[in-house]
Amino acid sequence: MNREQLARQIVEAGQFLYGRGWSPATSSNYSVRLSADQALLTVSGKHKGQLGLDDVLATDLDGNSLEPGKKPSAETLLHSQLYRWQAGIGAVLHTHSVNATVLSRLALSDSLVFADYELQKAFAGISTHECQVEVPIFDNDQDIARLAARIQPWLDAHPDCVGYLIRGHGLYTWGAQMSDALRQIEAFEFLFECELKVRALQR
Repeated sequence: MNREQLARQIVEAGQFLYGRGWSPATSSNYSVRLSADQALLTVSGKHKGQLGLDDVLATDLDGNSLEPGKKPSAETLLHSQLYRWQAGIGAVLHTHSVNATVLSRLALSDSLVFADYELQKAFAGISTHECQVEVPIFDNDQDIARLAARIQPWLDAHPDCVGYLIRGHGLYTWGAQMSDALRQIEAFEFLFECELKVRALQR
């Protein structure tokens, strides 16, 4: 797939995620793997429902822009970290939904555990509801390199991890290609909404 096709995937993902209310205004960032050692990422500060093909830039896996004049997202390192972690990852999505933000603030522990939901089967590698999906929650940090350093040990210890939350901030998930990452976003959002409703009813 060439650069324009990959850029179009990012643009279309932005339109979809903005339309669902999961990427309001200029929040969020998305990327796809461009090559073994490069990624294509949304530029900083762009409205995600109004992205154009020129609103992406190539970066190396150290998070450096390869296109002069284009500024990568402050969170580029969290994308490149995932591409370094697993060669099979082809797309990474970071969203700022209300449900993800609220649930990550309500959770008192350092992770959420989903169990016995049929929709867990939407996640890569999961074929039954009879399992647990653990989603770690990391405290927000403006120092992205420090945040990435806290995330890496979890990833190394959990090679089957399908996503994580940053407290009060949003969700990161990924897939072999953009369609897989989008599927997982939808599954996560369904589970987050279910969990919030269950907690409200238990009060």
